[in-house]
Amino acid sequence: MDRKASLNPIITNTLFIFSFTLIMSNTIVPAGACTPKDSGPIILTTPLITFLERVQEAALKTYGHKGFDPKLYVDLSLKQNLSTTVAAFDKLPRTANGSISAEELNGFMEKYLGGAAEDLVYVDPVDFVAEPEDFLPKVKSPEVRAWALEVHNLWKNLSRKVSGQVLEKPDFYTLLPLENPVIIPGSRFREVYYWDSYWVIRGLLASKMYEMAKGIVYNLISLIDEFGHVLNGARAYYMNRSQPPLLSSMVIDIYNRTHDEDLVIRSLPALVKEHDFWNSGMHQVNIMDADGTNHSLSRYYALWNQPRPESSTTDRETASKLSDNCDKTQLYRELASAAESGWDFSTRWMRNESDLATLATTSIIPVDLNVFILKMELDISFLAHVVGDAITAARFREASQAREKAINSVLWNAEMQQWLDYWLSDSNSLKEEVHTWRRSGQNQKLFASNFIPLWIELFNSDVKTVDDVVLSLQSSGLVRSFGIATSLTNSGQQWDFPNGWAPLQHMIVEGLVRSGSKHARCVAKDIVFKWTRTNYVAYKETGAMHEKYDVEKYGGFGGGGEYIPQWVVDKVAKSTELIRGKSSYGSLEGLV
Repeated sequence: MDRKASLNPIITNTLFIFSFTLIMSNTIVPAGACTPKDSGPIILTTPLITFLERVQEAALKTYGHKGFDPKLYVDLSLKQNLSTTVAAFDKLPRTANGSISAEELNGFMEKYLGGAAEDLVYVDPVDFVAEPEDFLPKVKSPEVRAWALEVHNLWKNLSRKVSGQVLEKPDFYTLLPLENPVIIPGSRFREVYYWDSYWVIRGLLASKMYEMAKGIVYNLISLIDEFGHVLNGARAYYMNRSQPPLLSSMVIDIYNRTHDEDLVIRSLPALVKEHDFWNSGMHQVNIMDADGTNHSLSRYYALWNQPRPESSTTDRETASKLSDNCDKTQLYRELASAAESGWDFSTRWMRNESDLATLATTSIIPVDLNVFILKMELDISFLAHVVGDAITAARFREASQAREKAINSVLWNAEMQQWLDYWLSDSNSLKEEVHTWRRSGQNQKLFASNFIPLWIELFNSDVKTVDDVVLSLQSSGLVRSFGIATSLTNSGQQWDFPNGWAPLQHMIVEGLVRSGSKHARCVAKDIVFKWTRTNYVAYKETGAMHEKYDVEKYGGFGGGGEYIPQWVVDKVAKSTELIRGKSSYGSLEGLV
């Protein structure tokens, strides 16, 4: 595989715009008495987080549900030491039902707690220029170039570094003290996130901001060095779960632009360590296929079985319908594991599509996760070759071959021409050493993730297979008027219909473009045009790029989720041309 080969112009011209749609005590102990429902390990949180969860719960009682964001409270910091702060909190007068008056709670937080945004400070990116040289050279439309440059300028608004106070008193903060500047998603997300960072880096590379991109990678490597895996996000309450493993893809993409071998040398040991994390313990699952061959695949499995601190009050409410404490413990792990998947939440992980309490994330072998790990194995092999480590290169080449066979054996469905998530059997699924493959275990419901294998060359290089998979994609109902829907189920969850997410559009489109199929490239071009067009409309109407879009509505942004999407208050007036879809949108043809 030629890692240095340039992308098709469709991707080159629009990838930057795709990227911006996202711009958004470490001790392992046994789980406890709830077996076999939940027998996995956990990583304990810190005393500060435990206390801030108490503040979160008190705030909900005091302020009510309207506009309440539980994450805000676990992002607060201490002004005084923890013991003094806890003592002052415990002395606050309470009513008969245990609530604290707004005046008392406001006064306490003002005196003892720092604001949620005070642990990061603005920083000018070292390699930002207002208009980079050769920036999107094939985009000729003045309107579209102006839009792209406006979005490019968001880097300055989203660039942060950890404040000196965090470095001096790390125990006073839930934010982790990363060394290099970061790009934050914005709004309530005041820290760097793992898989978001891949598309951030793709955008930074389009903006020629190579040093900023490398700094983000080095931050993530430091998390592996300290915790053994990349955390979901750079907060202490994320220590017990990761996110889709895309660090190797970040390293590869930066290397292909910079040929920086020092980056490879620094990254390689961490990538090997991350691979071990995803292929050991509770993340690893062994399955014997219909021919009697054993395969090793991976699943999401958070090292936590209590309410997620950033959503503690919400998780307790979700679990309130369950009477058995062990059932609640298992649900909490499923909620955290769904968050580890990045798809929080979706009917993809639910036994009952209308009931979040039926999450079964840990019982599922996901297509996309195993594709990401397969790509990681290919990437590590390539990077090891770059630095002359033949043994590691051969080891991971063999690992990739084994995983490719496993994916094709366990997850591929020849009748549907798709890759399908595999559900483990209900009974004792956590105790079995080897699971026996069942045809009924393949989940035949339609999700965009069924087509993520197209993203990597192993699954997009055979034209006949690609053409068959593209026909399956076109007939699936997922390709809608303005992009690829995440699923076909309108559940109200954010990773379901009618929402479309930029990462899914990007991976599927990039795979189609890189394939040798003319038909696949034609389909990719159509998806790119529709998706970019609706992004542009939404931007003109709201002045913001959104994390998800309604693929049924022209310029519609998506809903659902655990939080209220944020956008600028003052909308840009909708002109007659925008309403009628005339000149402003016609100019988008310059993109493709």
